Amino acid sequence: MARTFGARLKEVTSGEAIHLVIFKDNEPAAVLIGVDAFQAMQDELEDLRADRLASERLLSLNDENTVSLEDMEARFR
Repeated sequence: MARTFGARLKEVTSGEAIHLVIFKDNEPAAVLIGVDAFQAMQDELEDLRADRLASERLLSLNDENTVSLEDMEARFR
């Protein structure tokens, strides 16, 4: 890898390769991905976490702990 890093990096950054798995002692040790792919992965993870949190909160939603839109707007006038 050390001798061909520049070429491998170019493959990933140009889009020729989506990712590159780096092995050490015949075992996967790391993954090299482009910045755009990393950002997309981070964004998707954040969206999934927000969806999970919303789903969890919906389970406890009831009239006792819910404020109407009108009441909430009145609080901030």
